[in-house]
Amino acid sequence: MSELIVIGYENKAVADKAFAEVQKLKNDHVVELTGLAVVSVDEDGKTHVDTPSKLEEVALSATAGALWGMVLGILVLTPGIGVVGAAVGGLIGKLNQMGVDNKFRGKVQELLRPGAAAVVIMASKVTEDRFGAAMAPFGGTVLKTSLSEESERELAEQLAGPEAAA
Repeated sequence: MSELIVIGYENKAVADKAFAEVQKLKNDHVVELTGLAVVSVDEDGKTHVDTPSKLEEVALSATAGALWGMVLGILVLTPGIGVVGAAVGGLIGKLNQMGVDNKFRGKVQELLRPGAAAVVIMASKVTEDRFGAAMAPFGGTVLKTSLSEESERELAEQLAGPEAAA
């Protein structure tokens, strides 16, 4: 099971410090990451996504990387899901079944108003007490949901497409 954690901050400077702390927690084995990013919104409302410079350290497989990219994109880069292709629509439907529904996405997007930023974490393991204690000095608004292993597998299969099943 993976945890999807979004921590919203008033500005990017604090989010960058929290992001660095998450990377330290990864090295200390407090959290096992499958995805990590800082998402910020500039004063003009444009969204920016920063990921670790050494993404290979997160040890993402191609499918896990695609899954992380899809989750991140649907969470923060799809402002109003209007006309989407059938494949993306199916993935959005699956994310809704997994608990990453419009309400959760709406809360994330409320955090990401102009000038604000958030650390977005997808983790396969989190030592809650140590993680919480390490992140507390940064403050922020925490949103969290869980993704079951079965749901992750189903999403990965959808991302791989029908040709991968053949």
